[in-house]
Amino acid sequence: MTCPYLEYRGESGGKQFDHERAYCSAAERFVQPMRADICNDRYDLNHEEHCEIYREHTGEVES
Repeated sequence: MTCPYLEYRGESGGKQFDHERAYCSAAERFVQPMRADICNDRYDLNHEEHCEIYREHTGEVES
C-alpha cells in the first residue's frame, strides 16, 4: 500500500518539470527518490514502520 501522503507533481510555483517529482503532503515538500521508495513500500520497506515523517504526522512517534 502506498503512503496516502505521497503525490507526484509535474509542476510547482508555475514551473514545469521534465518528470513528475515525489511530493509529501504531510511534510509539505518535495522528497528525494529514496524517500519515495519508502512511501511506495519498495525493497521490503514499509512507510508505516520506516518513515519518521509519516509516523510523526499520524502521531505514532513523538516529534
